[in-house]
Amino acid sequence: MIERYSLPDMDALFSDVARFGRYLEIELHALDAQASLGVVPSAAAIACRARAPQIDAAFVQAVSEREAITNHDVAAFVDVVQERIGGAEATWVHHGLTSSDVVDTAWCAMLRDAAELIDASLGELISVLVREARAHRDTPMIGRTHGIHAEPTTFGAKVALWALQVDRDRRRMKAARFTVSVCKLSGAVGTYSNIDPRVEEHVAQAMGLRAVPATQVVSRDRHAEFLSACASIAGTVEMIAVELRHLQRTEVSEVREGFAVGQKGSSAMPHKRNPISAETLSGLSRVVRGNLQAGLQNVALWHERDISHSSVERIILPDTATLACYMVRRLTRLVANWEVDVAQMRTNLDLTNGAIFSQSVLLVLVEAGMSRDVAYRLVQEAARRARETNASLREVLGAMPEVSEVLDAKALANAFDVQRVLRHAGRAVDALSDLGS
Repeated sequence: MIERYSLPDMDALFSDVARFGRYLEIELHALDAQASLGVVPSAAAIACRARAPQIDAAFVQAVSEREAITNHDVAAFVDVVQERIGGAEATWVHHGLTSSDVVDTAWCAMLRDAAELIDASLGELISVLVREARAHRDTPMIGRTHGIHAEPTTFGAKVALWALQVDRDRRRMKAARFTVSVCKLSGAVGTYSNIDPRVEEHVAQAMGLRAVPATQVVSRDRHAEFLSACASIAGTVEMIAVELRHLQRTEVSEVREGFAVGQKGSSAMPHKRNPISAETLSGLSRVVRGNLQAGLQNVALWHERDISHSSVERIILPDTATLACYMVRRLTRLVANWEVDVAQMRTNLDLTNGAIFSQSVLLVLVEAGMSRDVAYRLVQEAARRARETNASLREVLGAMPEVSEVLDAKALANAFDVQRVLRHAGRAVDALSDLGS
């Protein structure tokens, strides 16, 4: 991942040092298991673990130099490990294993740990969203459909629905973590021809994974599920980001991203405050969704294995995990520091002079005995007059004989009562109590 969007804790999972550390861990666990089964001399397994090399930058460089000769990264890794351990005992390293046993098990362990970081970050985002939803439970604002003023809603309901969707994404990531937390040490084509199945079980237990049937490789539908969970998270983040970008538009100005002391919104125009975090999140979501397509294409491999997936995964697995986590954390900061303009929300709510209560009037006229089509056309005409004369819809309707004949002033006023319209809007906020259940 490029430095701009990297995260230290994610980098620590996917670095070359961490990856080779996983490889060595797997190799040593496999030696222990084979020693317990009498396949490998116990003294050799003990010596290999005692003399196991330190995995650091120098080790990574040595593997890179060896790979220039072997043209095979795992073979180069094994060569360097055996060289560093030294002696006859080192010859038992990688005994009975194939490269995918080590690489795929390491990938699964890394993705499991990445899923845990993403899960924790999602939990923090949910907490902030829940806090804001409850704080604005009764904050009225205009609801928009097709970008046009529709009926009143509350900012609390809007944010609560976001929190509920993020919680669903969190459940998807937990499921993906389970799916990808597997171990495979069954050798070439997966038949355990030169490795006892008990070795696989031992390594799985030692690493907190589950041993699963496989060909020479772990089936890539597991990795695709992880990528799909990340893509779903990215989709949710973008949904929120797009809404916040709209709400920060000058003509709307209901919610604004926080603006730090010394920050500049434009290199040319000093007055600018742009929704830069939301725009960045919208852009990064495209990358994550694109990576899912590559991950889905990795599922179809030739026969028991090929390596067409390998080059792709070196890029998309670390990058996707990192971006998903980065996006969640950046959105959390955005929400925690946003500026909610309650007064502007009220101003926008009144912008149409009551036209947003047209359905309420329609229904009360129908309930008073007027046919629906007649009532619809009447309210539609009243809304047109109100718009063209800049009068309130309530005033225009009150002056129409067709209305005054069936509705008294109190009934008409009740149709324009925003509290009546929003009396059930808090249900979305109430649903937040079920999160995590």
